Amino acid sequence: MPFMLDGCTPWPEEFVDRYWAAGHWRGNTLDNLLRGWALQYGPRTALVHGATRLTYARLNRRVDRMAAGFRLRGLRAGQRVVVQLPNVPEFVITVFALMRAGAVPVLCPLSYRGSEVPRLVQVTQAVGYVGPSTYQGFDHTAMAADIAARGPFLRRVFTWEVPGEETPYGGLTTDPSGCQYSPLGSIDAPPEPALAQSADEVAFFLRSDATAAAPLLVPRTHNDYTYQARAAAELVSLAEDDVYLAALPADGAFALGCPGIVGTLSVGGTVVLVESPDPAVCLPVIARERVTLTTVGPAVARRWLDALPTVRADVSSLRLVQVCGEAPLPRATAERIGPAWGCRLQQVFGMAEGFLTLTRPDDPAETVLATQGRPLSPDDEVRVVGVDGRDVPDGEPGELLARGPYTLRGYYRAPDHNARSFTGDGYFRTGVLGWRAPDGSLVVTGRLADFRVR
Repeated sequence: MPFMLDGCTPWPEEFVDRYWAAGHWRGNTLDNLLRGWALQYGPRTALVHGATRLTYARLNRRVDRMAAGFRLRGLRAGQRVVVQLPNVPEFVITVFALMRAGAVPVLCPLSYRGSEVPRLVQVTQAVGYVGPSTYQGFDHTAMAADIAARGPFLRRVFTWEVPGEETPYGGLTTDPSGCQYSPLGSIDAPPEPALAQSADEVAFFLRSDATAAAPLLVPRTHNDYTYQARAAAELVSLAEDDVYLAALPADGAFALGCPGIVGTLSVGGTVVLVESPDPAVCLPVIARERVTLTTVGPAVARRWLDALPTVRADVSSLRLVQVCGEAPLPRATAERIGPAWGCRLQQVFGMAEGFLTLTRPDDPAETVLATQGRPLSPDDEVRVVGVDGRDVPDGEPGELLARGPYTLRGYYRAPDHNARSFTGDGYFRTGVLGWRAPDGSLVVTGRLADFRVR
């Protein structure tokens, strides 16, 4: 049985063998893949944020040194660290550095505050927190200090200093509870020999969008996530001359790996990071960086369409816009995208839990405009079931159930919830309603009314 953190549910051996035999899982960790990408694409630009530009070689060096710095400050393999950062290069560097140090990042939305972050720390027993000192008027370090004072777990806080903002936090300090505070920029040490890690292990945690009494965390392994990002990159013919705009939060499923940041880096492309999806921010960046691919939600797509005549940015470099989410894209919005931006639309449905459907570049126009496409993997198994749990015919609505090489088998430390969210043979009850067209494309129509209180 593959090793996983206590509280995680592994894939059964027969499925592990199947996914290895199919070539989906290849046994490489994300941080080790970055080493290979740095060797292959060294001088190419990996990350762009404002005036900051990092090559693949420099990105890998910074990850190497930060990983060693984390271990020097006491982080050990298997320990969890909450990461709450905006779309800045430090987010990518920190996540890869924690994985390289053997720690497990817990990706936390920037909007989470004192009512949500402590619950993440408690559920994961996180010993570390990486976040801004202050950001957009909120004192993240004070929040972390309060969490440390009230609980036994959090003992390392690494603060990212927002350029141009004054902050009272500087240098290495320790508070009365024994929690140590360090500027993230000071986490730097000579690189150490690589740790022996298995791709079956949990690479990081994503937060589920489902609401429950406690936060639901999705363990993503190196094997399953690298497969998802690679397969999504292949589906859209991503190449090293592509430029991906990460307009949605990097801590979420879409901007990170559908194909997103990870998929773009895997082919030697360039990732452009922006801290807001506002059209006044993003449209000029698309023009300046000659962005070829991006991912937005239905509401953001409509805002960009409405703003384009006013902003008057040249978006002719775009070749593909992914519109994603758990809600359908209105037909009227879908029909505007191609003529307004001169690019193809790709509809995407996905979840942090892994299940992902996408329209294909060669799909008929009607399929692209009216459906959320077909499952990413040939080994995705999807059922559409009625209230009695039985499969319904194509064209009839029901709940979508899924299992596959990148879809979780259980939430982290949530046995009661897992008993309700998974069938006895391992299908994930998505809580999403939809129906299947004759060509296999899925049409998502909404959510089960009771899903969010499961």
